[in-house]
Amino acid sequence: MSIMQRTLLASLLAFGAAFANVAIAEEISPAKTAANVQMNSQQELIDLFFAAAKTGNQEVINEFLKHGFPVDVRNASGFTPLMMATYYGHQDIVTTMLNHGADRCARDNKGNTALMGALFKMEFSIAKQLRQVDCDANAKQTGQKTTAEFAKVIGQEKQLQKIIQAQEKSAVLAQK
Repeated sequence: MSIMQRTLLASLLAFGAAFANVAIAEEISPAKTAANVQMNSQQELIDLFFAAAKTGNQEVINEFLKHGFPVDVRNASGFTPLMMATYYGHQDIVTTMLNHGADRCARDNKGNTALMGALFKMEFSIAKQLRQVDCDANAKQTGQKTTAEFAKVIGQEKQLQKIIQAQEKSAVLAQK
């Protein structure tokens, strides 16, 4: 690396460190209230929980849930960790969330459920798992779109019907 490149890199690092020190000084400023610190800490934990759901980090998810972290916490878009795990295809995380009581009928700020996300991303094995509970009865009463309506919009109505028929067939066989 040339002297010019080293000098430029050192200048950038020094400049960045100066801003980092200002940010740190602001964080420990007495003007910052305890409530703001607590709020930031809670948001950081929520962000970590969502990141673990998004990336499929089972170990982190297990630690959070072991310590009683709320399974249905929401982010600014109204997503739950179950929705995040579904959307990114992490069936093991979906299973864990459901085993800890995650609300599979929860809707995000746009009215979509985890099942709708599974259909959109063509995560059909997760969709089968989520479809074990029908969340559409409440949707009809509240004027929200049903899973069938959503599936039609995204061109997955045939796949949804296959999932429903397979579940109905399994239910009939279980009764015998």
